[in-house]
Amino acid sequence: MKNNYYVYFLTNHYNNVLYVGITNDILRRIAEHKSKINKGFTYKYNCDKLVYYEVYTSVNDAIEREKQLKNWKREWKNKLINDFNPVWKDLSEEIGVNEGFIEAVKEEYNRNKNETFHGTFRSILQ
Repeated sequence: MKNNYYVYFLTNHYNNVLYVGITNDILRRIAEHKSKINKGFTYKYNCDKLVYYEVYTSVNDAIEREKQLKNWKREWKNKLINDFNPVWKDLSEEIGVNEGFIEAVKEEYNRNKNETFHGTFRSILQ
């Protein structure tokens, strides 16, 4: 089975903050950003609007591209986005991330979080 890897840009409502990320499951990862599961950069700056992505079959190529893009000037990143998505619309729904999917990811996260907690708690008691 062939895996895909994605390098992507998220921004906020005002398009004045950019986040560059990498993932092997873009649907799940965008849903995580939209549901504010992880309390990092995208949570702090409210970046949950997918405006750009690239697809790779090699994880090493994707990692190299992410590193390259993180070192680019903002002007270059803006041009890349403008060429791909001129109005900076949220591409999430186009790739399959809708409210139902976001809710399912949240539920799965909460279920796994509880199982991890209970499993850890049980191992402490043993």
